[in-house]
Amino acid sequence: MRSNTVVLGRVKETYTTGARRLASRSIVGLTRTRLTPNALTAAGVTLCAVASVLVFFENRNELLFFWLGAILFVAGSVLDILDGALARAGGKTTPFGAFMDSTTDRMSEAFMLGAIALVLVREGSELGVGLTVAAIAGSFLVSYTRARAEALGLRGDVGIGSRAERVVVITVGLVLAPWVPLELALAVLTATAWITVLQRVLHVRNQLRARGDTPNV
Repeated sequence: MRSNTVVLGRVKETYTTGARRLASRSIVGLTRTRLTPNALTAAGVTLCAVASVLVFFENRNELLFFWLGAILFVAGSVLDILDGALARAGGKTTPFGAFMDSTTDRMSEAFMLGAIALVLVREGSELGVGLTVAAIAGSFLVSYTRARAEALGLRGDVGIGSRAERVVVITVGLVLAPWVPLELALAVLTATAWITVLQRVLHVRNQLRARGDTPNV
């Protein structure tokens, strides 16, 4: 189990580093324009909201609406990543901007998972709805544990299932939805989210021990 986690961690580090380099190159051109980080944030969450509406109408044409939803969801999620990078590169970082960035990230994910839940309700899949609820709770706790850790002056960004990974799982699930049950993607999403929560809790506990603060548990 430990060896698998290590391998997953190395894979994550590899593609995360590559994604950051690509984002940095993309930001160079954007810093020369009048485009603001807040504009990217608004555009990102709007695209994700539209994507969720499209997914809800999948019963009219599975292939068309699932795929359009997946494309717009990815586009919106990329913009949600670039807004922070643009703010840092252009020296436009503000506490409120960081707060809004984090908040809209959660909104974007909730929109899509909510739409998937409605699709599964229509299909009568109680298992799927339950997995969606568990995935939403897990994804929100992943972000919460990081925020609480950083509020304590600790590192809380460890784990195999951060937002980037969740976006990938949701997108793959939507693309394959015409042939593969959405429940499978939701099961993967739920498992990685809750494993990440556990990883972050244990990591915070170890950091507290290392600095001499003995946890109560």
